[in-house]
Amino acid sequence: MFCAMDRPVPIQTVHLFGILNNLLIDLLKSLNEEDWNKPTISPLWTVKDIAAHLLDTNMRSIATANNYSGKPPENIQSYQDLVTYLNELNAVWVKAMDRISPQQLIDLLQSTGKPYEDYLTSLNPFDSANYAVSWAGEEHSENWFDIARQYTEKWHHQQQIRDAVNKPGIMNRELFYPCIDTFMRGLPHAYRNTPGKLGALVTITISTDAGGNWYLQKNTSGWKLIQQAPGKSADAAITITPDTAWKLFTKGIKPEIAIQQATIHGDKKLAQTMFSLVAVMA
Repeated sequence: MFCAMDRPVPIQTVHLFGILNNLLIDLLKSLNEEDWNKPTISPLWTVKDIAAHLLDTNMRSIATANNYSGKPPENIQSYQDLVTYLNELNAVWVKAMDRISPQQLIDLLQSTGKPYEDYLTSLNPFDSANYAVSWAGEEHSENWFDIARQYTEKWHHQQQIRDAVNKPGIMNRELFYPCIDTFMRGLPHAYRNTPGKLGALVTITISTDAGGNWYLQKNTSGWKLIQQAPGKSADAAITITPDTAWKLFTKGIKPEIAIQQATIHGDKKLAQTMFSLVAVMA
């Protein structure tokens, strides 16, 4: 395990993967045949499809640990090209996994969970990641951010399953807050083309004990997340629930639906940009 004593990791998630995987295994073991075939908020994917996708992320990371990455993508000229490539890659895997049983999926998720976690733990959090967090506008990312991104994938896909079968269990401070805190790192990129006066402040509140407050301010170089409220009134203030937040940022609901579910004070046009944040490759 790598230990960086002199630099705090901005968002600590690596210790949560094992917890989340154990909860996933317990959840999947509790499902009946009807549950496995239920549709989810993710278009075209059933509960079983999402479980298969979660296995894919384990397997690919373990392959990376073994210095294997498969064939590189061709003709990636834009962000949309990359999204299309990833969607096709995911679809091929999920289609192939249709032929294996739910019990096999559980067994594979259980056996690959620890090697996957061990690989992430072995990484220097401040080294350059193999993949940039593109939805945050980064061309190069440090490992801690890519690991946090992977955590958001694990969390929101498990939540999609839980939502479909009505079995809550991970919407709490320990597991949800690191996910939403990572999502919020995409706000400056989402606001990059949004005009605002120098010093303009947008506050975002995710309600309940699982959520928190985030502050986005316009400075001379653009919009930046700041750690604390600057002692001035917000130009736009937005409050949404955790349930609305995770669905919005993963394209589970449309922005106009989320806006209807939100409380907005101040400049509504300035606030509206927040609802365009997409924190997945889509």
